Amino acid sequence: MSETTTTNTEAAAYTAKGTPRDRVALPSDLFDGTLNMPVMHLAVKAYMANQRQGTHSTKTRGLVVGGNQKPWKQKGTGRARQGSIRAPNWPGGGTVFGPMPRKYTQGITRQAKALARKSAFNARAGEGSLHVIDAFQYDAPKTSTLLQLLARLDIAHKKVLILTDGVKQNVFLSSRNLPLVHVMPYSDASTYHLLWSDTVLVESAALGAALAPVAEKAVAKVKVVKKKARVKADGERSRPKEEKKAAAKEVAKKAAPKAAVKKSAPKAAAKKAAPKAAAKAAPKAVKKSAPKKKEK
Repeated sequence: MSETTTTNTEAAAYTAKGTPRDRVALPSDLFDGTLNMPVMHLAVKAYMANQRQGTHSTKTRGLVVGGNQKPWKQKGTGRARQGSIRAPNWPGGGTVFGPMPRKYTQGITRQAKALARKSAFNARAGEGSLHVIDAFQYDAPKTSTLLQLLARLDIAHKKVLILTDGVKQNVFLSSRNLPLVHVMPYSDASTYHLLWSDTVLVESAALGAALAPVAEKAVAKVKVVKKKARVKADGERSRPKEEKKAAAKEVAKKAAPKAAVKKSAPKAAAKKAAPKAAAKAAPKAVKKSAPKKKEK
């Protein structure tokens, strides 16, 4: 079921750094307001099915190793008859009707694919989620430059699809570390990618409208707001760091004389005790050094 709705014939335009500029008229052959929901569903389903590898596999009883002979004889044991320990009812046995390798490829005609892609573009343009960028000219990969663009457009928290005019390796490498940003050439964009994204950024040259460069506006500096002092339980605010340091110094000065007295007391006691110890030790030394008298 195809339906035609009113769509925005113009889209907001920005520079590569996020500076707003005059709105750009979208090409009428692509953005004509056509929306075909069944065809878009068919295209998305076929795309997701074609991504499956189909390498899943299980073993039947003929592929499981072992179980060539009967586990026990047919009669006389009182147990149920069994032919192989690799039967599906045995632990470790084969699987009945399990998944086997196969292809999930689904085909879709070129006309249906083009109609679905056109409908997806019209859906994003009708929501006002399609923006035009004049040119992506990155001399080197720089993720911060791309983040600055997304932040100025207020779409850093959304899923963004960037469509470039041809392959631009520096733009792709700049977005490779961003999980919500996907960069690809305009010609490679599919219905799935357009519907996956919340916002689409298209380079102007890809739409056939080259935009002249304009002067970039200065980016406003973000003010750093200092955290307020935390409120204590008694309702008083905590003192700043400088006041805390000054108070700590004063406490250290007051405690310094007491610590000096304590440290100097052992030294004075040691000095007083030194002469007494020397006096006691002197006679002993004399006695030891005196020679013994010879016996007549």
